[in-house]
Amino acid sequence: MNHLTSFIEKLKHFMKVLDDKNIFKFSRITGKVVWNLFLILLVITVAGGFFATGVGAGYFASLVKDEPIRTYDNMKNDIYNYSETSKIYFEDGTLLGNLRSDVIRQEVKIKDISPHLVDAVVATEDQYFHEHDGIVPKAIARAIFQEVTGAAVQTGGSTLTQQLVKNQILTREVSFDRKAKEMLLALRLERYFEKDEILEAYLNIVPFGRNASGRNVAGIQAAAQGIFGVDAKELSLPQAAFIAGLPQSPFGYTPFTNDGKVKENLNAGLTRMKTVLSRMHTGGYITKEQYEKALATDITKEFAKDSPSPFEQYPHLTMEIERRAINVMKKQLAEQDGKKYSELTSTERVSYKKAAELELRKKGYKIHTTINKPVYDAMQAAKNKVPYGRDIINPDTGEKEIEDVGAVLLDNKTGAIISFVGGRDYYQENLNHATQSIRPNGSTMKPLLVYAPAMEQGIIQPGSIIPDTKFSYSGTGSGKAWTPSNYSKSYHGLVTARKALQWSYNIPAARTYVKMDPLKATENLYKMGFTSLKENERYHRALALGGMEDGVSVEEATNAYATFGNSGEFVDGFMISKIESKDGSDLYSHKPKKTKVFSPQTAYLTIDMMRTVVKSGTAGGLSSMLDYPGEDWAGKTGTTQSVEDAWFIATNPKLTMGLRLGYDTPTQIDESHGGHGRRSQRVWAALMNAAYKADPDLRSGSTRHKRPGGIVTASFCGISGKLPSPLCKEAGLVKTDLFNVKYLPKTQDDSLQQVKYVVNSQGKKFKALASTPGSFTSDGVMIKEEYFKDIDLKDVIKDDWDNIIGEDELADNGKAPSAVGIKKSGSSLTWGASGENDVIGYRVYRTPNGSDSYSKVGEVKGGDATSFKISGGNFTYIVRAVDISGKESKNSNAVKVGEDPKPEPPPEKPEDPKKPKDPPPPGDGDKPKPPKPPVDPPPSGEDDGDGEGDSGDNNGNG
Repeated sequence: MNHLTSFIEKLKHFMKVLDDKNIFKFSRITGKVVWNLFLILLVITVAGGFFATGVGAGYFASLVKDEPIRTYDNMKNDIYNYSETSKIYFEDGTLLGNLRSDVIRQEVKIKDISPHLVDAVVATEDQYFHEHDGIVPKAIARAIFQEVTGAAVQTGGSTLTQQLVKNQILTREVSFDRKAKEMLLALRLERYFEKDEILEAYLNIVPFGRNASGRNVAGIQAAAQGIFGVDAKELSLPQAAFIAGLPQSPFGYTPFTNDGKVKENLNAGLTRMKTVLSRMHTGGYITKEQYEKALATDITKEFAKDSPSPFEQYPHLTMEIERRAINVMKKQLAEQDGKKYSELTSTERVSYKKAAELELRKKGYKIHTTINKPVYDAMQAAKNKVPYGRDIINPDTGEKEIEDVGAVLLDNKTGAIISFVGGRDYYQENLNHATQSIRPNGSTMKPLLVYAPAMEQGIIQPGSIIPDTKFSYSGTGSGKAWTPSNYSKSYHGLVTARKALQWSYNIPAARTYVKMDPLKATENLYKMGFTSLKENERYHRALALGGMEDGVSVEEATNAYATFGNSGEFVDGFMISKIESKDGSDLYSHKPKKTKVFSPQTAYLTIDMMRTVVKSGTAGGLSSMLDYPGEDWAGKTGTTQSVEDAWFIATNPKLTMGLRLGYDTPTQIDESHGGHGRRSQRVWAALMNAAYKADPDLRSGSTRHKRPGGIVTASFCGISGKLPSPLCKEAGLVKTDLFNVKYLPKTQDDSLQQVKYVVNSQGKKFKALASTPGSFTSDGVMIKEEYFKDIDLKDVIKDDWDNIIGEDELADNGKAPSAVGIKKSGSSLTWGASGENDVIGYRVYRTPNGSDSYSKVGEVKGGDATSFKISGGNFTYIVRAVDISGKESKNSNAVKVGEDPKPEPPPEKPEDPKKPKDPPPPGDGDKPKPPKPPVDPPPSGEDDGDGEGDSGDNNGNG
């Protein structure tokens, strides 16, 4: 109003001047009329302006009357509440990349943005940014005019402040109502925040099209890295100009297609860049020289190369971290709401899972993992350098399937998963074979469910004797007997628990498991993280051999084995160590979960038994495959029903690694490349070699599994497992092994008895008959028939038990043995062993050359004996075979040794001293006749007293 009064006064003064000069004297009346009309029109115009302004202000007020008065904190939360992609980090802090999201965005501070970029955005999007208070008045007038006149609504020309409000506080609808609120909030925003704060928020939210991988990007940092491969602060002038022009039409000006390729026609984006440079020049932000130099730059040569996204480069790892991060976050969100996730309904769980997914995609969290990058990379490369089995065709889908691999390497003490192999090709099966594939674990179950729990309960020790013989168990509760068999379909008699595990015999494991309470035994599996074990499976005795309905993941099975390497304490495995907010505060930190499962003594004894598996058992070839064979590995192989899975898990003082080979569709594994067992070990060794080479600090070197107190070495009888008796020692069956001192054997072996035995022509030992000649028997040891009530002793006695006599008597075939043929060989007589089963030895006879009076000079024990040592002299020999009942064969051929005796001269007659002597007649004299063999054998058991006929040993030597 003051301005209006001043204007009128000035106007009156001007009219008076004109009047003083007589300009209007010629018509004062006319002048007064004009003057009055002018005053009337002026008043009407001013009043109309005030009225229009009042109406406009009133209308504006009506549009924003429902808009709440926002505080500084409210507005700050709103403008900085932009979606930012969460990042994944390796164990050493190296950035793996971003979690999958629709838009990649990375927050950056204004001080870390190139000044060229800031100037380019201001010059292009809001040239009066540093002068206005959030809005430009002419834009308001235009908007009012458009509304009053009913013109089409044109909302262009918004300031950067208004654009920030539109994107972060209001909806994106096109209406005057929203425009009015936008202007009001822009004015308020400018009151609360500095220009740099507004610019920083704007540059972190605005979309910039696609990056070199074809993914959508928003925010200047993601744009700079994705389009030019540099940080925002490193952008050159032409690069800044190009990016600053993108927000007007992000996907029209972007240089990349959605598959990451550079567009064939870049004219739109390049023209827009030139426009930005022109506005920067005219706005005084750059000099003419800078302008011309920037125009001359071929910006297309500076575009970033197509690089794989974290998902493309690390598909198994990225997906696994995302899955685990969601699981962590959903529980955190429930906890923040004062709820226990385990107590939520299924609907609530789904809700929290969705909320967790949204949090991770929008809040820019930093997810720190336990994954060792060099080791992970090395294992991924190594998995492709080893041979696998054949490819198959899925009969249901007709698609090709490969023999795939899943492996997990973890730290025993902490449970941290150092690395894993999720499969050979993620894009073929979209499945993590290390953490998600669930398969029966075969004989790798035996240490977990049978041997360790049985030793913990004192049922067995490594030296315990377990029959590996035919076995059937009817206590399954199903009405059907359980009759397991060994993989080889053969049996091995009495074996120690150590040997049974060494060669993975099924029957000893089955015999041991049925002695245990299955609920108590399977409770250990739950303690060791077997989440897939069903309640009804706990009663299945076949579970002892790895016969699971669904199975277990490689991660869970490996984690369970780490219990042995960790002195019997289970530490739950994990892959996410912590999650931080974008400002660095901890939202989640992993807390180790430890569970005591076995005593240190049981854990060590199990380790020591599994050492034997690796040294000389089913994994005996492993050491030759390892680049570092000095590591103290203890492990177990496993093969499932129909050879559909091949497992190997091993632990050393620092690490445990498990592996499984097989197809996704259960199919028999072929025996190429050394067979399924050796192939799985070869892959395992290749991965372990790669891990050690990538990070030598993982090696335990000469460190051994620590032997706890309470472990002693003790002797036992190999028949019963009890303390050795004199007979056990005589039979050479004393063995030694490790024992938990609590479960040392306390009673002496009582399984043996002293007997007389013979050896037949096949070299086998049999209990002698009452009619067997005593000179052909020996004192031996035999298992008491009543000791093994339900086991046939012939299944117990094996070939390597040389000093144990079998229970079967040697049957007499009812006839005398056939004669044998003999010859002299050096200083011995030799012959071929009798072909008759009941022959138990041989008698040797001789007579002086020239005589037919034979006498026995020796006996040879054992039907398999074939020689007899002779001394000097002139004798003729024969040999007769003797059977179990004492019957002899006919004479063998005669063998003469030495010279025949000279004939005796005739007695001389007294000479007539008077008669002359005649010379003797020529000739050789009478020749002696050869001796006649005896028709009947001479009495047995006699000797000629020359000391030559001592009974020979089993080799026939006197």
